[in-house]
Amino acid sequence: MYQRKIPKDYKCGALITADIINGKWKPCILNKINEGIRRPSELLRALPDAARRSLNIQLNELETHGIITKKIYSVLPPKVEYFLTQAGHTLIPITLAMAEWGSFYSEDFLRLSSRKGHTSDEIEDTEINKRSSL
Repeated sequence: MYQRKIPKDYKCGALITADIINGKWKPCILNKINEGIRRPSELLRALPDAARRSLNIQLNELETHGIITKKIYSVLPPKVEYFLTQAGHTLIPITLAMAEWGSFYSEDFLRLSSRKGHTSDEIEDTEINKRSSL
């Protein structure tokens, strides 16, 4: 198994938060579970661009961090549901704020990321000048 050569420094709470919700689908997974979508197949339907393997890995990581719990029902066919833990519920305002901010900023992001031949610093300077002149 992989072992880090340089241990992570968790002196900053923001780094811990980022490490826990760092993953392409983790914030979306948490929001969907909070909305009541709890079964893996429902999550796959709700997040159609997510691969099953990627979703399973990120669900396992969230479970390992104590953000969600996995309940396995002893029925045939097997049934699994995920629930937010108390710690998971405290992350929901953060993930909802991320979704809201992303929706707010999406037009600028898409426009800026479609520019070619400009460095990110040039684009950022142009945007800062536009906003400061308003």
